[in-house]
Amino acid sequence: MTDEVGVITGPLTLRTTGGPDGKVRFEVQYTDADEWYTLSGSPVAHGDAYALHAAALAAIRAGGGAEAPVRPA
Repeated sequence: MTDEVGVITGPLTLRTTGGPDGKVRFEVQYTDADEWYTLSGSPVAHGDAYALHAAALAAIRAGGGAEAPVRPA
């Protein structure tokens, strides 16, 4: 689930970045496309960016309109 266009499906790329404010942002794109979309619920307050990335990736793979994880599963 994205803020800009709603649910997107198909081959996707997930980008997870940590900001200087400690917030972790998640963005997805159709693989090899130019446009990036904000994963709904992003950014999250803070946390281990690697663990949050793994949790977001698992949620996206599971489908069902995945949103940014609040904490790792």
